[in-house]
Amino acid sequence: MKFLKNKSLLITGGTGSFGNAALSFLTKKCKLKKIIVFSRDENKQFEMRKKFKQKNIRFFLGDVRDEERLTMALKGIDIVIHAAAQKQVPAAEYNPFECIKTNINGAQSVITAAIKNGVKKVVALSTDKACNPINLYGATKLCAEKLFVNANQLSPVKGTLFSVVRYGNVIASRGSVIPFFKDLIKQGHKELPLTHEEMTRFFVTLDEAVSFVFNKTKNMKGGEIFIPKMSSIYIKDLIKILNSKTKIKIIGTRPGEKVHEILCSKDETRILYEHKDNYIIFPEHFIRKKRYGKKVKSNFLYASNSKNCLSPKKISKLIKNI
Repeated sequence: MKFLKNKSLLITGGTGSFGNAALSFLTKKCKLKKIIVFSRDENKQFEMRKKFKQKNIRFFLGDVRDEERLTMALKGIDIVIHAAAQKQVPAAEYNPFECIKTNINGAQSVITAAIKNGVKKVVALSTDKACNPINLYGATKLCAEKLFVNANQLSPVKGTLFSVVRYGNVIASRGSVIPFFKDLIKQGHKELPLTHEEMTRFFVTLDEAVSFVFNKTKNMKGGEIFIPKMSSIYIKDLIKILNSKTKIKIIGTRPGEKVHEILCSKDETRILYEHKDNYIIFPEHFIRKKRYGKKVKSNFLYASNSKNCLSPKKISKLIKNI
């Protein structure tokens, strides 16, 4: 992480699970000049201040929808990690306008403010739900991906570089299934709800996600969508590992919910290249730098059920190591 030495970094939505893990990582691994946590939740900022007391960490109240506030916050910033988003699928389906304002309009505000301030690099966090989306959350994140990739054409030569990191569910993050299931077990529930018996999901730990994001921030050239090679699991196996005596109640898929997630579709394979620990989708309509890596086959599909899912034993080990 030497490239971050004496740099100023801002994380939007910085009071979330990623922001907390990122600050733990950054305070141990490198000496930044300044880290700004940008979010609209004053209570979460208050709690983070008690945990992170380093003098180079600052907390800005603000909303990514507010371009003027973002422009002020990004003065003197070298790198931005854009983690702010409305992420709950059911909430987005019920409140579509609010989701659009944050995930799409907010992305545009980050781009505009970054270019105005001459920020060197911006990395936006995306999700597997942005690939062939069937829900509003995924659709807004797909739009955000397009905005950030194409922002490289708006930025002057040797100006701000924009890239995207697209990954799956983060194990034990706020709002994910593991804390949800654990709460139900603690409350004494004898059955846990599962929307579909064959449901699979990609999973990554917070530490892995944070490390991957900053490694790609270092190596990005502008316009890439970085996709880590991830493990996937059957949710029914996860439930049995959390409590072997718990029964599973199939409740049916919710509006906008997929049975299996996709990190890269067949339609994206023509611009998809493989590397040791990740795949890269390069921009199709402009090339700032030459493409690199091994071109994947045209019938390649990166879905949570197309790879070997982790065995219950490996899932158990993964959870214990969190």
